[in-house]
Amino acid sequence: MIGKVSLSLRVIGDDHVVSGTKVDVKRLAVLGSTGSIGTQTLDIVRQHPDKLEVVGLAAHSNAALLAEQAEGFSCRHTALMDEQTARSAGVPGGIEAVVDVAVAAEVDIVVVAVAGVIGLKPTIAAIEAGKDIALASKEVLVAAGGVVMPLVQRKGVTMTPIDSEHSAIFQCLQGYRADQVEKLMLTASGGPFRGKKRADLTEVTSAQALNHPTWQMGGKITVDSATLMNKGLEVIEAHWLFGLDIDQVEVVVHPQSIVHSFVQFKDTSVLGQLGWPDMRIPIQYALLYPERAPNQLRPWSPLDTASLTFEAPDYETFRCPQIARQSAKSGGTAPCAMNAANEVAANAFLKGRCGFLQIADVVEETLSRHKPTDPTLDNLLAVDGWARETVSEILKLE
Repeated sequence: MIGKVSLSLRVIGDDHVVSGTKVDVKRLAVLGSTGSIGTQTLDIVRQHPDKLEVVGLAAHSNAALLAEQAEGFSCRHTALMDEQTARSAGVPGGIEAVVDVAVAAEVDIVVVAVAGVIGLKPTIAAIEAGKDIALASKEVLVAAGGVVMPLVQRKGVTMTPIDSEHSAIFQCLQGYRADQVEKLMLTASGGPFRGKKRADLTEVTSAQALNHPTWQMGGKITVDSATLMNKGLEVIEAHWLFGLDIDQVEVVVHPQSIVHSFVQFKDTSVLGQLGWPDMRIPIQYALLYPERAPNQLRPWSPLDTASLTFEAPDYETFRCPQIARQSAKSGGTAPCAMNAANEVAANAFLKGRCGFLQIADVVEETLSRHKPTDPTLDNLLAVDGWARETVSEILKLE
């Protein structure tokens, strides 16, 4: 199945010559420009003004920072998802305005770094318009991989992953044939509650969950890291990106976050990609692929880390990854329902409306009420809305 990579990501089997060739300036639209990935993307652009240019910016509601970014990059295509804030700021607002940024004629690559499934519509529109995609929003493929990846192939665009784990796999697969790959191993830090048991987590607060040991991320994704749901989502994303069966994607806990993932080949050889836990590394690779350009980031050395350790995930305490995996096996619209339920439950936890352990329970209860259907775009959007309403009902959020 991994042979699909050569069609969708153009990873395996491509021969690229970088040395001695002229690299054209790539023009970017950054969706989610005021968030963690978005601001780090702009940092990479500043380091490579001869290779990268920002022509479009979109954010949710941070009008002040968006305006500052637009002025700094002389960017005329801007939008805010929150329509009320957009009206006050005098910029285009709503999902269609974000789509307009993504499909603007000047854009070559769309960086999709918005939180949640909200990135689905502009991603599909950008692919339809022939734009390459640098994907940070894993929910796009979790909810709609069966729609998005065939479209990537039909349109002949490139989708490069920004997630550090998928970037690591992306890099390790370069130059290898599909039939040489045995499995993928995604690494996980274990989050702030690694080693804890269920009895230790009954009174967890959002502040504790947001205290991630190695990464600085947004609120929802940090909660996903604490529940390990992010690994469940990443397993599904890897399944779609690299065309592997879901059971060929495994997870291993690696607290130091130096090895970002492994690929095991049929001859039992294992390749991994190593580096500091700094998202600017995979961001740069996604944007400049296949070039490897110098930057201002600190290189990692084996002498910098006293030891690297690995352990199996505790799926009894952290149930979310297996719930996510089962939704992928159920197929159809089940992963979409799972993703939406988790998003609402995680955000409810951040607001004190849902217990930490209750997140898994709520997602599982939502899936038990769901009957998967064919994953057309219309069905996916309908199921996403249904799952959100179901969680609101379960948690009595309204």
